[in-house]
Amino acid sequence: MGSIKRSLGVSKSSVSLWCSDIELTKEQQEKLIEIDRKGGAKGRMVAARNKINERLERQNKYVKEGRNRVGDISKRELLLVGAALYWAEGNKKGRRLTFTNSDPEMIKICIKWLKECLNIPREDIYCYVGINQLHSERVKTVEKYWSDISEIPLEHFRKVSLKKVRALKFYENPDEHFGTLNVRIKKSANLSYLVLGLIAGLGNHEAN
Repeated sequence: MGSIKRSLGVSKSSVSLWCSDIELTKEQQEKLIEIDRKGGAKGRMVAARNKINERLERQNKYVKEGRNRVGDISKRELLLVGAALYWAEGNKKGRRLTFTNSDPEMIKICIKWLKECLNIPREDIYCYVGINQLHSERVKTVEKYWSDISEIPLEHFRKVSLKKVRALKFYENPDEHFGTLNVRIKKSANLSYLVLGLIAGLGNHEAN
């Protein structure tokens, strides 16, 4: 009825009056039901697409606001950010600075923190990759990926650590899985004590 109304440019009541005595065959009724079903499905698709677009717009808005709030980071702020990241992800029991993570942006911040705040030369930083043995044939690709991310040359990479455990997570795109990067500093006992002091400072500040 709606399509007739739109085609003829008349009111819905006029169409209803004209069609009141028309009897549809079973095939015609089924066709109308199918048209209505397809129209409903199309409407749901449009609504879902609009909802996704609205969510993306809202997400982009708040991501942009977050970036603007952070702005430029001073060296002191980088010192504190690095200490907080190490507090969360670094080795605090040994006498060697060791940081492990799978997030490339976090690795970049860690390397920047080591170089600019702790004054560690690049030649004193070495790394190794940790990844499930299922990816053993991709080792060179994975190491190249982390070398590009960290800007640490491949000659500073130690032997990869292949995890001999059953994979609990299956990736739709396994070629996009790069495991974790372990970042270590040579002869870093005194630096590890310094970082423990930074962490203690953060903890005392939180307590106050």
